[in-house]
Amino acid sequence: MKFATARARNASTACGFTLAEVLAALVFMAILIPIALEGLHIASRAGEVAARKNEAALVAERVLNESIVTTNWITTVQNGTCRQGNREFRWTLHNDPWDKDPNQNVLRQLSVEVTYAAQGQDYKMRMSTLVDSSTSVLQGTTQ
Repeated sequence: MKFATARARNASTACGFTLAEVLAALVFMAILIPIALEGLHIASRAGEVAARKNEAALVAERVLNESIVTTNWITTVQNGTCRQGNREFRWTLHNDPWDKDPNQNVLRQLSVEVTYAAQGQDYKMRMSTLVDSSTSVLQGTTQ
């Protein structure tokens, strides 16, 4: 008899967990799962923002190139929407004097600000370039 009860006691402690161990594991999982889910959410948002920012950069480059070629940049502010793939992007073109060099008065800074949405939030990216206003004005008047 003594042998059978000792054997049963060893079998029950070797294969199972105590209630305290199970509760500790559940508390640990209750803390860890929300943190892991938030990390996945942040990583998902970062990936989507990066993809949209790449598309917004293509839109900004296209708007700048078209404005320079067609000399539409002469007006101070322009805005519109543009499709890239199956998404629409809002853009605003600014024409400002380039005041980094006080000896220059013919250079203008063209800046395009593109607004895009990712996971319900709006983000903006800006791209700029310099243009020579003296040649563009001359080209516009000689046509």
